[in-house]
Amino acid sequence: QVQLVESGGGLVQAGGSLRLSCAASGRYFNTYTMGWFRQAPGKEREFVAVITWGGVSTYSSDSVKGRFTISRDNAKNTVYLQMNSLKPEDTAVYYCAAARSIATMGARYEYWGQGTLVTVSS
Repeated sequence: QVQLVESGGGLVQAGGSLRLSCAASGRYFNTYTMGWFRQAPGKEREFVAVITWGGVSTYSSDSVKGRFTISRDNAKNTVYLQMNSLKPEDTAVYYCAAARSIATMGARYEYWGQGTLVTVSS
């Protein structure tokens, strides 16, 4: 079992940056693919980015490509989402999640954090 706790959300002006962290506890964290998802008010949850267990492969959605970077530090059991050039449409609750293999569908993820709110003002 893996427990996930996100942090780093907050209020930022458009064009600014934030770094989200997801701290994991439990065994075998470094064997899981880790993903970030987000859910804006009144909208469905959407995929943001994913990183494989060794950190070699990453993939991001078109809406954040070139602005957001996913990374992980297995020694610290932590995955990060560096968010630059933030836009008001990035406002959402951001969730990290763990899966057995690389995936962009939320249904493929076994474990989820509680989420952290990111608000981008115009």
